[in-house]
Amino acid sequence: MTPALTFFIGLIMLILFGWYFATEQGLRKRLLATTLMLLLVIFSIVTIWPPQKKIALGLDIQGGTSFLIRLVPGDKPITKGMLDQAVEVIRKRVDYFGGGEPIISPVGSDRILVQIPGLDTAKIQEARDQLSRVAKLEFRLVYPDNGQKLKAIDEGKDVIPPDYRIETYKLHQVEGEKSVEERLLVKKKADLSGDRVSSAGASYEKDGWVVHLRFDSEGAKQFGNITAANVHHRFAIVLDGVIQSAPVIQDAIYGGDAQITGRFTEEEARGLASVLENPLQTPVSIEEERSVSPTLGLDSIRASILAGLVGLAITLVCVAIYYKVPGLVANLALIINLILLIGALTMFHFVLTLPGIAGIILTIGLSVDANVLIYERLREEMALGKSLKVALKTAYEKAFSSIFDANVTTLITAAILFWKASGPVKGFAISLTLGILASLFTALIVGRNCLGWFVDTGRLKRISMLHLISAQNINFLGKGFIACMCSLALLLAGAFAFYERGDRNFGVDFRGGDLITLSAPGKIDIGQVRDALKPIGFADASIQESTQVGKSYITVRTPLNTSDKVERQIMQTLPSVGFKVEGSERVGALVGGELAKSSLIALGLGILGILIFVTFRFELSFAVGAIVALLHDVLMTVGVFALLGRELTLTMVGAVLTIAGYSINDTIVVYDRIREGLASGRRGTIEEIMNSSINQTLSRTILTSTVTLIPILCLFFFGGAVLRDFSLAIIIGVVVGTYSSIFIASPIVLWWTRARGGSATALRREVTEKATAANPLAR
Repeated sequence: MTPALTFFIGLIMLILFGWYFATEQGLRKRLLATTLMLLLVIFSIVTIWPPQKKIALGLDIQGGTSFLIRLVPGDKPITKGMLDQAVEVIRKRVDYFGGGEPIISPVGSDRILVQIPGLDTAKIQEARDQLSRVAKLEFRLVYPDNGQKLKAIDEGKDVIPPDYRIETYKLHQVEGEKSVEERLLVKKKADLSGDRVSSAGASYEKDGWVVHLRFDSEGAKQFGNITAANVHHRFAIVLDGVIQSAPVIQDAIYGGDAQITGRFTEEEARGLASVLENPLQTPVSIEEERSVSPTLGLDSIRASILAGLVGLAITLVCVAIYYKVPGLVANLALIINLILLIGALTMFHFVLTLPGIAGIILTIGLSVDANVLIYERLREEMALGKSLKVALKTAYEKAFSSIFDANVTTLITAAILFWKASGPVKGFAISLTLGILASLFTALIVGRNCLGWFVDTGRLKRISMLHLISAQNINFLGKGFIACMCSLALLLAGAFAFYERGDRNFGVDFRGGDLITLSAPGKIDIGQVRDALKPIGFADASIQESTQVGKSYITVRTPLNTSDKVERQIMQTLPSVGFKVEGSERVGALVGGELAKSSLIALGLGILGILIFVTFRFELSFAVGAIVALLHDVLMTVGVFALLGRELTLTMVGAVLTIAGYSINDTIVVYDRIREGLASGRRGTIEEIMNSSINQTLSRTILTSTVTLIPILCLFFFGGAVLRDFSLAIIIGVVVGTYSSIFIASPIVLWWTRARGGSATALRREVTEKATAANPLAR
């Protein structure tokens, strides 16, 4: 599909969306909704099809190309600082290829292992250039006499000044024309170096693609002084020892901006901008290149796909049995949601990885939750004796604020994670953001109009649903103190276990480990290798397969100082395979300091975003309760893992983010019902209204948790050893998140209000004002 056609279809959809929201309820609105739904589904399917060619998969699922890079020592020996700088620079450069959450890990003291998913032949060559290019940028003044000195040197009448040298500048010409070369007398020492470049980007202008540079404050000052002192003289821009351009300085440039011109293609300009923004301090060479299998192992991926499909099928059946006709509509909305989500990921060339799949799992939970909220409201409205048509309209209006607030709170967090984080955190944020938008569309437009059509046309005169969880009158707030003490005890136990275990809490991804490479003359069965490692506790190790010059290779990544044990176990258990040890070395952590720092900053900003939004929509005490519940759930999961003696790995990042997203969603839904209860003017104390509201949402809370847990439980039991910890973390998080939204978040609202010296009346008044302000959104 061409960019022009994509833009045209997008414009039509935008117009239809505007028309839909501007139209009152009726046949026209339903037709617009149907047209929108069909257009989006067809467009998504066309974008996805054929899936094996269109859907970009990450290194953990698909495999890719592996490069082993060696730092080339110059005058100084290679230091740890040089290696760390090269790792972070290469990490940023690899993002130029769309990231795909590559593996970038130090190997030994002077090498770096880089694995990038899904590169074709052309991209592999481009990757070689991007990875090995030093990108040493310099600005050097040309001798300021318009070439007279060089002419005299050529005629033998003068000598080359000691600070200058003659260099050849090859002018970029139009294809087909003869190239023109110019000799320039250029300073040996740079007047300004590229380490002062703070950012670089490419853009298309009247003379073609150019690369824009922006200097930092010191660089901008130096650049301004140099250009002011050399107006009407030439200034050579030199990259890796080659003059790229040598423009005449027309005037002093104090803004801190510069540009490199030349006959660049778009790929060349963008690639140059990427390497200039991330220059290497030490030259590198590519020592080895090979294709590699998925990091999760093909055996684990097959098991996970089967488990995921079984879990999804069970979820659809359970929703259909419990809600009957509305359940079928919810299932339709869920399937459309997944089609739109995969279509959007494919259209924007996002790479699907395990943390991305975690985001999709959370999206399924949010999508089902939206429909559960609506149908439980519908049950309440029908119980009041309202007609089906009126009950359906009221149910959607009352459920809207819960759906809106819960999804927007999660969306704010996802947007901040996408903006500030990198690596697996960004992959999670992308799939979650797109999933939330798809979920809102399917629940509020597709589901509403589909069910509304059945009711309005008389095809559905009566709705019956199962009701396994009847209304209760449990004093949750009265048990708040006991619950908090139990949580505190478990958190302290988890913290103590975490402290005692020390570095053992973190897996190979965080603290490095051993990488053993084995070869065999024939095909290697990774499943057999994994079974062989099971007795020594390494069945979940990262095992990758590759082939080179007729031989099969596997690399096994395990904790530090375990390579001898792994080698011995494989050799003794599988003697018939004919394994030969090709090498064993120490590898660094996959999670570098820069990646960890950016992810923690993003999480901190996400929590701040939640605080601001929940305060704006509810009240400060609600925001404090939501953040305490979120931190409680994440810390509780990590603590339980420490108590169980499990390790935290890179796949756990996606699980922890899923827990945070689920926690905040669950809490906001409970808060919305409390807000409604306080704003309704219902008689009773604040505690009584809060308890009543929590009891009213109990059915929804248990149903949503159950539906979210079904696919995760299938993944845990049938998804293989590699994903067992990942699924276990989400199971713990969902259970703890359900508990905290009831027993932790709500009591904190009450206690915080009292601690600030606020009265129940003041809380009721402020919440009522904000609830009134929120009402127009429902329409």
